[in-house]
This record gives sequence, structure tokens and C-alpha cells, in this order.
Amino acid sequence: MSSSSPESQQLLPLREIPGGYGLPFFGPIKDRRDFYYNEGPDKFFKTRVEKYKSTVFRTNMIPGPFMAQNPKVVAVLDAISFPILFDTSKVEKKNVLDGTYMPSTDFSGGYRVCAFLDTTEPSHAALKGFFSSQLAHLHNKFIPIFRSSVSELFTTLEDQLSKDGKSNLNKLGDKVSFDFIFRLFCDNKSPEETVVGSKGTSTFDRWLFLMLCPLMSLGLKFVPSFVEDFFLHTFPLPFLLVKSDYQKMYDAFWKHGSKILDEAEKFGLKRDEACHNLVFLAGFSTYGGMKVLFPALIKWVAAAGEDLHRRLAGEIRTAVKEEGGVTFAAINKMSLTNSVVYETMRIEPPVPYQYAKAREDIQINSHESSFLIKKGEMIFGYQPFATKDPKIFENAEEFVADRFLGEGEKLLKYVYWSNGRETENPTVNDKQCPGKDLVVLLAKLILVEFFLKYDTFTVEASTIMLGPLVIVKSVTKAS
Repeated sequence: MSSSSPESQQLLPLREIPGGYGLPFFGPIKDRRDFYYNEGPDKFFKTRVEKYKSTVFRTNMIPGPFMAQNPKVVAVLDAISFPILFDTSKVEKKNVLDGTYMPSTDFSGGYRVCAFLDTTEPSHAALKGFFSSQLAHLHNKFIPIFRSSVSELFTTLEDQLSKDGKSNLNKLGDKVSFDFIFRLFCDNKSPEETVVGSKGTSTFDRWLFLMLCPLMSLGLKFVPSFVEDFFLHTFPLPFLLVKSDYQKMYDAFWKHGSKILDEAEKFGLKRDEACHNLVFLAGFSTYGGMKVLFPALIKWVAAAGEDLHRRLAGEIRTAVKEEGGVTFAAINKMSLTNSVVYETMRIEPPVPYQYAKAREDIQINSHESSFLIKKGEMIFGYQPFATKDPKIFENAEEFVADRFLGEGEKLLKYVYWSNGRETENPTVNDKQCPGKDLVVLLAKLILVEFFLKYDTFTVEASTIMLGPLVIVKSVTKAS
């Protein structure tokens, strides 16, 4: 038996894990109804933390009966217990990307792609090593391709504001994200010039929805909750509904990503398997992540107000001027911009849920107690609670733009958005996102581009099934 992390080596009283699973079949359904409809995720966890007086407890996790292999989990909701999910020497990550539910492999060409592989499976190291090497190889293309992709966003945004008095940032951001990731992996080829055409974002959106709908709530007030619950959470929707469009996407990556696939074969990977993994990396991990992150970032920065806007604009414009353009050297000088990105990832992480299975009996610590998790039990982490742990972060529920400046950098080890600590780098022996640094860079770049063009802006934000919906209401051009 082992303990979970360096922070938890102190001796704490051993406590039986509180909570429970209720009656067979009915208990998971009750918890699912509470999670989606009666309480919502935040209240669901908050009420149980208060009830059990513990940030570690037993509960059922979505989607429940029929589609879950086993809905029973041990929830870890504080910054000290949460990192057990990263320790692949003690936890298994096989088929747990989406938790107690796993989508059909039809959505990935019949393959269990890298994200679903455990680190002990031989192909994991080959696939992750391949992706890491390609991202390193493409490093110098990140900034110019992204700036090219984002160039039309502001023209369209201003046209829509002039015509309609508002602009849907989500739609504009999705187009930028897809265009960037397609160009990056497909030799800077525009998707419009391929078989994908203008349907890239809609294809990936439908593909993501069909895969992940058992984990979603649409929030449609005109649809009774029991109707939505039945259709989304009782049986998986078929891949057939997106099969032809997915094939076009696959064919485009096969043809225009040939240079990357040539390298995959040098890693000993089958070309077909590598291509399906590339589509998954592009569509699920990268496009899907940016689809949530970009609107969240703009929402929080907008809400922070004109003082922060002035400070960001000053820092960004000064650094760009000093370095003669938008370069890595210029971005490395933007400490406030850097802090703002990490604060967004702390307060609204793009992937809120993380899972693992105990390889052995494990003793973990919270702040107050230790707990014994048995071999084979599923461990579930709700990241927004762990990264808003009030015993780690002062004013944890507030967006504090300069939280990670100066001495605040020491808190970066408690930022977990990438399935690992922000202070650590991905390896083939862990499940941390191989594109971790790329995602951070792109978040910085969207702020850079915004504040090179605008002094300030306002938005209206609401919540949709995959994060915030952000409507830009006004912009003030750079003076």
C-alpha cells in the first residue's frame, strides 16, 4: 500500500470514506437526476462535501445505468487528494478518459486511441512519443499559422457588430481553432481547399456531441428533463449519423497530413492507426479544448474590466514593440498575460472531470484526514473544486488576474488543467496532455491579438453544454 503525493506524507487520522451508492439501479439514477437537473454539478458536489464534512466521499457518477461500466466512484475534491489521478504508478488510465462511460471505437476508426490507453500498454509510449516529437518539430509554425488563422476573426467580428450590434465569439473562435489545427497538421493547407470544405467545425461538433452526449445536459427549458434524460443518458447515439463526414475528415488528414504520417511509420506505427489518432488529437483534444477555453478566457477578461484591459494592452504592445513583432521572445515577456491565462485555467478548467482506477490499495490524504482506496476502485476528480480549494488559493472563487505573478508562481503546481501539474512536463510514462504548452501559447496569442487591436471590449456570457457562450457587445479600437 502506498500514499498519494509528496504533500500527503504527514500522518493524518485514517477515516473511512463517507458516502454511498444507494440502491442498485435506482441509486445511480437518483444521483444522475441530481447532477443534471435537481442541483447541477457544483451544487451536487458542494452539498455532499457539507453533508459528509469531507472532500473525499463515495458517490455514483454519470451517466449511470445502461452505459456506465460501473457508476460507483470515490470523489476527490481538494488540491491535496486530487493529484493521485496523475500518479500512473498507482492508478490505471485504461479506457477512463470519459470516466464510467466509454464511447464506441467506431468514432476513432475502430482503434482505442492514445487518450484511452494506459501507460503500461506498449502502443501508448509510441503514440505519445510520436505526437510529442511532431509538436516539437512544428514549434516554429505555431505563431505564424495561428496569426494567419485569426486574421479574419476581427474583420468578421466588427462587421457583425456594425450590422447586428453583437457578435457570437464562440462561432468565430471555433472557425479559428479548426483552421489553425488543420493547417498545422496538414502542411498549412486551408481546409476550404480540401474535401472538408467549410464543414470542418460542424463535422467536429457533431462528432463530439455524438460521442459525449451521455455526459451532457442540453439545458433546453422547453424540453422536459425526463425526456432529455431518456434520450441522452439511456443509450449511446450511433456513429452512423456522422460516418460520412468523419470519413471526409479522415481522408483529408490522410492526404494532406502525409508528412506527419510518414514520420509515424518511422515510430513503428501503422499508418491507418496513426491517422485516426491524428484526427482524434486534432478534433477532440485540441479543437474540443479550445472550443471551451477561448470563450472562457475572453469571458473572464471582459468581466475583469477596463483597468485589466489597460494593463494587458500596455504589456502586450510594449513587448511586441521591443521584440519587433509577435514572437516567442515577446510572449515570454508578458508576465501578466501569462498569469491571466493560468487564472482562467484555474477558475474554469476546460476539462472539469478526471478519472483513474487504483492499481493497488492506496492511502490518500485530504487536508484533514487520510483514506484508504481499494485496488480496482474508480477515482473521480472534479477539477473546479480542486483548483478553487480555499485552503490553497486566497479568494478562490474570484478571478484574480495577477494571482500567478511573483511569489504567486509557486501556486502553479496546483493548476491541474492538463491532467498534471502545470509545473511538470508531459512524458510518455504519464497521461499529461502532450500539447500542454501549445494550448497555453494559443490562449496567450488570442489575448495578444485582441489587445493589439482593441483597448477594451464588453461581452454578455451565458452557459451552454460545453462551457460559456460569449456574445461580444462592443469593442474600442486601439488608440
